[in-house]
Amino acid sequence: MSLESARVNGAAGGTNAGLRVLIVNADDFGLSSGVNAGVAVAHEQGVVTSASLMVRQPAAEEAAGYAREHPELAVGLHVELGEWQFVDGVWRQMYEVAPLTDRPLLEREIQAQLDSFRRLLGREPTHLDSHQHLHLNGPAAEVLAEHGAQLGIPVRDVTNGVRYSGAFYGQSDKGYAHPEAITTASLVALLGRLEPGVTEVSCHPAASVDFDSVYLQERVEELATLCDPRVRDAIAAESIALRSFAELAAR
Repeated sequence: MSLESARVNGAAGGTNAGLRVLIVNADDFGLSSGVNAGVAVAHEQGVVTSASLMVRQPAAEEAAGYAREHPELAVGLHVELGEWQFVDGVWRQMYEVAPLTDRPLLEREIQAQLDSFRRLLGREPTHLDSHQHLHLNGPAAEVLAEHGAQLGIPVRDVTNGVRYSGAFYGQSDKGYAHPEAITTASLVALLGRLEPGVTEVSCHPAASVDFDSVYLQERVEELATLCDPRVRDAIAAESIALRSFAELAAR
């Protein structure tokens, strides 16, 4: 049995190769108080089991405080390297933390963010991913994969055995409104399509809009869906095992 298969079976609490394991991960933890509150509510009243912390954002300390008080919430590092927006038919870079083509600078920046995470949480991250998935190409992909291997933790859409789904998102890949994707009906349908093994579904809940982003009111709508009892009912009806990244590693 491969390491990935062992983790799938262990996370599920059994050896059923056909079992479907779900991790619901909230991105942008630490972006603002409104986002932090949304993650907290979605964790305590909804189906969020894990979150990814942005250590460079103003509410990172607040988010870390919540995570320390709620150790059952698995927390990973949401590496921030920059942000792009689709404006007037083209992608434009809004800000840059480190050049995506400069491996030495990327190494230093990612290491600095890992160090900040450890300082804030007092522990290692349970998983790694990045803002706008900028770790999936070029030197950033190599650096994050190396850190994941060293720490023995999953890297989003890179690590074998942990499938990633970004289907629960209220905009298209060009930033156009796609509200039907974050309704309860859509999430329930997504659950019904899960394949055997481990799948991470990302989300972006917020209790209020107190931040600047191209993704605003959709976050409040996501929170309502994540806390809809019909979602948890669907997980039970589909015999899906709801787990966190911490449980995946521990078992």
